Amino acid sequence: MSEKIEAGPSELHDETKGKLEVEEAEHHEHKDEISPELEALLQTDPTKGLTTAEAAERLARFGPNELAEVKRNPLLKFLGYFTGAIAYLIEVACIISAVVEDWLDFGIILALLLVNACIGFIEESKAESALDALRQTLALKTRAWRDGHLVELDVNQLVPGDVIVLRLGDIVPADGRLLGIGATGEATEGDLLIDQSALTGESLPVAKNKGKTVYSSSIVKQGQQMAVVTKTGGDTFIGRAANLISITTEEGHFQKIINRIGNFLILITVVLVVIIMIYQLVHFHGDGTDRGKFLSVLGRVLVLTVAAIPVGLPTVMSVTMAVGAKQLAAKKVIVKRLTAVEEMASVSVLCSDKTGTLTLNELTFDEPYLTNNYSSDDILLYSYLAAEAGANDPIEFAVRTAAEEQLEILKNRTHKHEVPGFKVTSFLPFNPSTKLTQATITNLETSSTFKVAKGAPQVIIRLVGGDDDAVRAVNSLAKRGLRALGVARTVEGNMDKWELIGMISLIDPPRPDSAETIRRCNDMGVSVKMITGDQLIIAKEVAHRLGMQRVMLDAGHLVDADKSEDEITEHVIRADGFAQVIPEHKYRVVELLQKRGILVGMTGDGVNDAPALKKANVGIAVHGCTDAARSAADIVLLAPGLSTIVDGLMTSRAIFQRMRSYALYRITSTVHFLIFFFIVVLAYDWSLPARLLILICILNDLATLVIAVDNAQISARPDKWRIGQLITMSVVLAICLSALSFAHFFFFWKVYDYYPNYVEENESKEGIDLRLQSIMYLHISSAPHFVIFSTRLTGYFWENLPSPLFAVVIIGTQIVALLM
Repeated sequence: MSEKIEAGPSELHDETKGKLEVEEAEHHEHKDEISPELEALLQTDPTKGLTTAEAAERLARFGPNELAEVKRNPLLKFLGYFTGAIAYLIEVACIISAVVEDWLDFGIILALLLVNACIGFIEESKAESALDALRQTLALKTRAWRDGHLVELDVNQLVPGDVIVLRLGDIVPADGRLLGIGATGEATEGDLLIDQSALTGESLPVAKNKGKTVYSSSIVKQGQQMAVVTKTGGDTFIGRAANLISITTEEGHFQKIINRIGNFLILITVVLVVIIMIYQLVHFHGDGTDRGKFLSVLGRVLVLTVAAIPVGLPTVMSVTMAVGAKQLAAKKVIVKRLTAVEEMASVSVLCSDKTGTLTLNELTFDEPYLTNNYSSDDILLYSYLAAEAGANDPIEFAVRTAAEEQLEILKNRTHKHEVPGFKVTSFLPFNPSTKLTQATITNLETSSTFKVAKGAPQVIIRLVGGDDDAVRAVNSLAKRGLRALGVARTVEGNMDKWELIGMISLIDPPRPDSAETIRRCNDMGVSVKMITGDQLIIAKEVAHRLGMQRVMLDAGHLVDADKSEDEITEHVIRADGFAQVIPEHKYRVVELLQKRGILVGMTGDGVNDAPALKKANVGIAVHGCTDAARSAADIVLLAPGLSTIVDGLMTSRAIFQRMRSYALYRITSTVHFLIFFFIVVLAYDWSLPARLLILICILNDLATLVIAVDNAQISARPDKWRIGQLITMSVVLAICLSALSFAHFFFFWKVYDYYPNYVEENESKEGIDLRLQSIMYLHISSAPHFVIFSTRLTGYFWENLPSPLFAVVIIGTQIVALLM
C-alpha cells in the first residue's frame, strides 16, 4: 500500500487553480505489420462487404480461420517410451534372449520394459493438447457483411478483407482493424473497450478507436464498432502463439541426463562383453564341445549383459517421480509431465507472468488522494452512490466491491441496491462523450439534496473549476501505473457549485502470498523475473510492492538489432523483468536463458504465456488459468496463489537427491559387476549360473524401488547433475568393491580350497565347486547393495538416517537372497 495522499482545505486551491493539466498516460502496444499486398485487400466497402466470389477466392488463398490441429497418435506416444539409450540396449537383450530361447530372461526383460512404459504413459495420459485449448478460446459465429447483407458466418469462413461487427460481450473472431463506424455505417461515440489480458497480460481493459488493431479471442467489454479483418488462422496474434507451441518439441533435460548415463553404461558393457565373447569363441573353438558354438557363447554373454545393464533404472526413476507427483497432488499441485518433478529441482531462474499470476487480475481500491478534509470512507461512499449497479465494467465493480467490504453502512442491508439514509432520485450512466456518471441524492435524515459525479480525473477537475494539487496527484499516480478516478459533489445549498472529494486509485494488486513466495525462492537460490505484457510503469510499481528490484526493461531490449545475442542475453540475466512483451518475447527470454545452460521455470495463466510455458524446462500454470496455459504447462496449481511452488521446489529437490543416490549406486553396481566378471571369465573361465545372476539383478532393483520413500537431505541451492563427477565417484567405488570381491574370491579359493572351475588339481572331486558359487553369490548380492547406504548422502550417514521402510526392505532382500 502506498501512503495516503492528502491536500489542505479548499481555500488553498484558489491560488493554484487551472495552471496544470492531467498528463495522458501513453499506452504502448505491439503493432502488427501489414504488407502492401495485404493492405490492398483490406479496402473493402464497409456497407457492402466482400462478394461471395471474393470470399471464396481468399479462403482458397489464405485457408480457413482456424488453428491447424496436430494430434499425436496415442500408440506412437506409448511406443515413444521405448526409446533412449538404455531402452535400446534392453530391447536388444530381449531379442537375443528370444533367439537363444532363454525364455525366463525374455519374460523378465519384457516385463521391465512394459512396466516402465506404462508408468510414464499413465502418469502423462491426461495431458491435453495446447493447440486444442487455443482453438476453444476462439468464437464460433460472427456477424459480417457479405454481398451487401449483414449475415451470420462460421468463424472459420472469415478471410482478410471481411467487414465484421463487434458488440459488447463478443469474442473477437480474427485480428482486425477498427473502422470507427457502427453496424450500419453511422459514426460511433467513444472507444471500444477491449479485454485482452489473456493475450497480452494487460491488467486493465484497453480503449481502442479507429485504426487500432483488435486481436482474435480478446473480448469486447464496452461499445460497438465495425472492423475489417486483417489476419486469420495461424497468422493472427494467437495463431503465432500456437505456432510457437507446435515447434517446441525439444528433448527434456532429464531424458538427456538418463541418456548420458545410459551411453556410458552401454559403452563399457558392450566393450567388455564383446571382448569376452571374442575370447570365448576363439578359446573354445575346436575343443569338441558346444562351449565354442556361437549361440552357446551368445547365451552365456547375454546373461552377463542383462545382469550388468541397469534394466531397472528407468523404472526406479519413474516410480520415484510418480511418488513425488502423488505427494504434490496432495498439496493441490498436479504434475502432467512426470520428468518435470526432477527438472524442477535444477531450476535456477523462475520467469513469472504478472497479471493473474503474481497479481489477482482484478482491480481493487488502493489508497486515495483526498482533499477538503474528506476521509477514505467518504470517497468510497460517494463513489458508491455514483456507481452504476450491475454495470459490466471492471472499474465500477472494483468501486462497489471496495465500498461493500469497507463501509459499515453497506453491511447487513436488507436491499442490496439501497444505501441506508440516502435515496438516489436520478442517475446519469457513463457516457463516452462526457466520461462520467452522475447521481442526484437525497439525504433522508436532513431532506437535503446534492449531486455526486465520478469519472475521468481531467473531467472531474474541470467540473470543480480546476485544482493543480489534484492534477499533480493524478500525474503522480499515473507515473506509478495506478488508474485514477475523480469524485466530486455539490456543496450544501448550491446544486451548481461542485467540490472535489478526491481521487480514487485502482490497481491490480499482488496476491497475498506473492512477495513471500519470491523471498523464499530467492532464499533457495532461485531468481524470480517478472515478464508481462502490461505497461512498464505498472510492472515497476508491482515489482516494488513485491520487494523485487525495479530493473524492468521494455521488450525493445529483446529485439534490439544493434546488439549481439550475447549482449541481449546479458540484459536478460541481469534484468528483474520485462514489460510490454508479446508471446514471442516471453518465448525468447526463456530460449536465451536456456542457451546459457540455465534451467528455466515459467509460471503463467494466459494464452500469451502458453508458448513460454511449453518452451520452459518446467512450465507451471497457476490457479484460474486459461485452457491454453493449462495444456501447455507441465505442472498445474489448483490452489490460489504461488506458495505451492515452494512446496514443489522442496519436493523436487528431495526427489532429485533420491534419484542421484540411486544413479550413483546403480552405476557403481554395474561397473563393479563388469570389472569383476570380465577378469574372472577371461582369467579363470568362471561365472555364476544364469539364474543366480538374474536373481541378483531382480532383487537389487526391486528393493531399491523403496528409495522413492526414503528420507532425503534437501539442498539449499538448485541441484545439478554433474555427470563427470557422478561417473568418477562410481568408478572409484566400483574399484573398491571389485577389490573386496577378489579378496573374497581368492580367500575362499586359496584358504578353504573352494575351487573356481573344473578341479584338475584334486582328482577326488569333479565338476564345479558349488561352495564358491554360493559364497560369491551372497557376496555380490549384498556388498554392492549395501553401498546404497553410502550413496544416499553427500555427508556422513548419521546426518540424515534412512527411513525405517527403506532399511527394512534393503535388509529383507538380503535375507531372501540368503534363503534362496
